[in-house]
Amino acid sequence: MSVYFTKDHEWVRVDGDTGTVGITDYAQGQLGDIVFVEVPEAGRQVDKGGDSAVVESVKAASDIYAPVGGEVIEGNAALADEPSLVNTDPEGEGWFFKMRIADPSELDGLMDADAYRAFLADQ
Repeated sequence: MSVYFTKDHEWVRVDGDTGTVGITDYAQGQLGDIVFVEVPEAGRQVDKGGDSAVVESVKAASDIYAPVGGEVIEGNAALADEPSLVNTDPEGEGWFFKMRIADPSELDGLMDADAYRAFLADQ
């Protein structure tokens, strides 16, 4: 299983042709306390870099972008009742949605964990 990161602070954990998408610990820290999350429904097509979810915090509402394109196969229903999972476990139980990746070559433009850490150091 590989994890990739975007410059917009989303991550995608890839297992075969399935990707699990969420936001990074850095992103949730910048947002503050998460009070609402809207995840996409199964069957929705998302494009790389396109709006895919919404997260609202006490500070602001933010769009979440798809790191790669494909079809959503599951939204994280637990976030409806407990949006704070994004704060407490952003890169685990606080995931937003799972998708079937349409074009694995789109992963090539994303960062691995080391490159993402270096990117954060320059922020």
